[in-house]
Amino acid sequence: MLRVDNLKLYYKTLRGFVKAVDDVSFEVRDEELLGLAGESGCGKSTLGNGLILLKPPLNYFGGDVQLDGEKLPIDDFEKMNDFRFKKISIIPQYAMDALNPTKKLGTYVSDVLISKGIEPESVWDRLIERLKYVNLSEKVLKMYPIELSGGMKQRAVMVISTLLNPSLLIADEITSALDVSTQKAVCLMIKGFKDDGIVKSMIFITHDLSVLYQIADRIMVMYAGKVAEIGRTRQLIENPAHPYTRMLLNSLPEVGVRYTEKLLTGIAGQPPQLLNPPTGCRFKERCPLRGKECDEEPPKVQIEEDHVAYCWKVNANA
Repeated sequence: MLRVDNLKLYYKTLRGFVKAVDDVSFEVRDEELLGLAGESGCGKSTLGNGLILLKPPLNYFGGDVQLDGEKLPIDDFEKMNDFRFKKISIIPQYAMDALNPTKKLGTYVSDVLISKGIEPESVWDRLIERLKYVNLSEKVLKMYPIELSGGMKQRAVMVISTLLNPSLLIADEITSALDVSTQKAVCLMIKGFKDDGIVKSMIFITHDLSVLYQIADRIMVMYAGKVAEIGRTRQLIENPAHPYTRMLLNSLPEVGVRYTEKLLTGIAGQPPQLLNPPTGCRFKERCPLRGKECDEEPPKVQIEEDHVAYCWKVNANA
């Protein structure tokens, strides 16, 4: 189980600190796939990377992170080496470019394992088994990355990231550069990692709520470095409480509905600059329900069991 309390991660710039993740709290339960959604710049990838690979210009400004009851020293790059890859792992954004182009895949995997103090032979059988799990032949170990298709490289990185069966796996925008059929296959494999006990729990980061509807147990929506809403998938999709979540869902096309019958509605305006974010609710400038109270920090409102939103305009048990 991952527990994050009041986490603050800021980027250092010449003009000051960009508050990319600002006082964020949530949890990922055992045997759960938590979907993390929001538009570009909301802080979701910063949050995912900050949990495992926090390095300049990203800086830790406060908060507590615990994995399986043990504190994660995310503010200490060296100490995190004891946890990376073994207890917490990541499939990075643009994973297809993560492999070393000058080394064959088998050599690259061996180098990664040796760097973690693990003899490659001790997990080689598992590696072969894991390759089969994602429909890759053992032959790919003798190939250079340039010889693999985009989908094959994506699956190879998935194998490497899960090779030591980490407690928590973070998947960051892993479907964004894939065609639709490959996206579906990758999503099913990711869900299988959790369902088959290869990893205990997972955070799946994406801007696409329709993908999360298919695979996530719960969804957390972020906006401008803050949590807007968290709930079980069906709750959040069928009964969205936060105005931002509703507008995100309304911007998605519906299957079988022509644009002449129902126009897609975007979200007017732009997210605020996080170098100097507005006081109170960060969505207020774009929100159709804005009131004077929105100039104050929004409260945490319990909508129903396991479903909360941070908004002045949300009523409990709505």
